[in-house]
Amino acid sequence: MRETRRVRYAVVGLGNIAQVAVLPAFAHARKNSELAALISSDSEKLAVLAKRYRVAVTGSYDDLERIIAEHAIDAVYVAVPNSLHREFTERAARAGAHVLCEKPMAMNEADCDAMIRAAAENDVKLMIAYRLHFERANVRAVERIAEGRIGEPRIFSSVFSHQVKPGNIRTKREAGGGALFDLGIYCLNAARYLFRDEPTDVYAEQVFGTDERSEQVDEATTAVLRFPGNRIAQFTASQGASDVSEFRVVGTKGNVELDPAFDYVEELEETLTVGDRKKRRTESKGDQFAPEILHFSKCILEDLEPEPSGWQGLADVRILNALVASAESGRRVEVTPIAMPDRPRKGITNKKPPVGRVRTVNAPSPSR
Repeated sequence: MRETRRVRYAVVGLGNIAQVAVLPAFAHARKNSELAALISSDSEKLAVLAKRYRVAVTGSYDDLERIIAEHAIDAVYVAVPNSLHREFTERAARAGAHVLCEKPMAMNEADCDAMIRAAAENDVKLMIAYRLHFERANVRAVERIAEGRIGEPRIFSSVFSHQVKPGNIRTKREAGGGALFDLGIYCLNAARYLFRDEPTDVYAEQVFGTDERSEQVDEATTAVLRFPGNRIAQFTASQGASDVSEFRVVGTKGNVELDPAFDYVEELEETLTVGDRKKRRTESKGDQFAPEILHFSKCILEDLEPEPSGWQGLADVRILNALVASAESGRRVEVTPIAMPDRPRKGITNKKPPVGRVRTVNAPSPSR
């Protein structure tokens, strides 16, 4: 890696999330990070966004390795469709670049294993972009539970839904779309970091074919997960319902709720209930992407292991695939837990100002 206080990033894939959140986040991550290259198959995106962000280096997907080598790229942010995460992670790792990859990590366990192996074999770091591991309201909920504020946590419940637009990649099987992998992963990951444990078996029901958007992928998935200690988590993710983004953890003395819980453009509101007393707290809007970039760059510069690592991504994908298998078979499916080296924790959050409205280039919002 170059001797510099700023890690030089190439952003690979310039879809909606990259344009409205990832690229603007570098302005809030300039302490140790620099947007140095843009990579896309869309020449119009490259031309407009390079000018907007004053990025001199651009190229197509075929140019990835050359750009890493010729322009001293230290890390790549992988923001291509889910089904392509393995390919670009392996290519970047082999070229010597650290990888910050969007979630879900991949579509199956074999791809996740290959990504972890590629990073290890090429001595680069791999982090999965779970932005809520750095978000104050979510981490505060972790703290409330760890401190015993609601007693022993027993029940997790969550709903995450929106109306996806017809034709969006989230409606396409070959791109890795569907409600479970796009939205359900947030609920699943939250259950795991709030219980600070791994499920032992899962059950799911999926809905397909209600309209053109769900001919190839699930419109909705409802899941029930059993955790050690007789704890239960259940969630529903849907691409065909109105906007909802919430979770609640119910304990033996009280409960903690976030509504909304998973959004990155809205205020997040927490309600802590203990007995008959309620306490509400609002977390103001903020840039949720800059903190994860800052953390990954710090890990690169100081040779630290990032959290969330590839193991976090693998754990979720293993469970997501078990849920699919359960829905297909109509039976409960056992899951072999993965020991987590680390989880979201106090002190890792990093509040940054919100990102303003962004005019996108050939990248419309996925929601109606």
